[in-house]
Amino acid sequence: MRLTPPDVCIRTAEDPIEYTLPGLCQMQMHRQIGLTFASALRAFLRQDPDIILVGEIRDPETAQIAIEAALTGHLLFSTLHTNDAPSTISRLTEMEIEPFMISASLICVCAQRLLRRVCKSCKQSYVPEGREELLLQKAIDWTGPVFNAKGCPTCGGSGYKGRVGIHELMATSEDLIKAINAAYDTARLKRVAIRNGMKTLHQDSMLKVKEGITTIQEAIAKRPPDLEDIAAIMNAPTLEDALLAGLSV
Repeated sequence: MRLTPPDVCIRTAEDPIEYTLPGLCQMQMHRQIGLTFASALRAFLRQDPDIILVGEIRDPETAQIAIEAALTGHLLFSTLHTNDAPSTISRLTEMEIEPFMISASLICVCAQRLLRRVCKSCKQSYVPEGREELLLQKAIDWTGPVFNAKGCPTCGGSGYKGRVGIHELMATSEDLIKAINAAYDTARLKRVAIRNGMKTLHQDSMLKVKEGITTIQEAIAKRPPDLEDIAAIMNAPTLEDALLAGLSV
């Protein structure tokens, strides 16, 4: 494992521990005796590990301690339940975390979904038209042949076999830090992140369609199209110009 040399201390708080990994100090949560994510984090900070993994941030107490751990020099990984990467900011503010603490501690947020893979044995190629063609153009500025699910004995008649992940990585930047500190809502944070290079879940799903990994129907079912035109966002004023002019980004 890349992060577990002998001189790096990694402690995890998990509920449940799904995989036992060598080189990690893993702790199973037990609410009946008061062993929660928050109490585990407090114990970890007294031991001063290099890396901390918290299975899930689901309450204000855990969120506050996690942010404080990140601000004091620990590399902290965790999960939250949100619709997309920019929604993480509003989720943390709902847990009473101050925006300036979020912007000071955040490195990146990765959102993910699973799509069904179209069956390689029976997938059929076709050229999309109408709304399907427009979806591809708006999302990834591309049109061309894609695949449809048919169904065969290999896939049990479903047309799909296996899964593939789609991802949305929102990395911090100077513009994003300013937007978080200015208490921008999720929609405006998403626009700033896209301008700084973030590929949305919908865009990544359309790329999987282009590569013949899944179908348009499956991609739309799991992740609806972005509400705004990506090209329009990219051509909008920069965050700094908008803040100076009092515009909406």
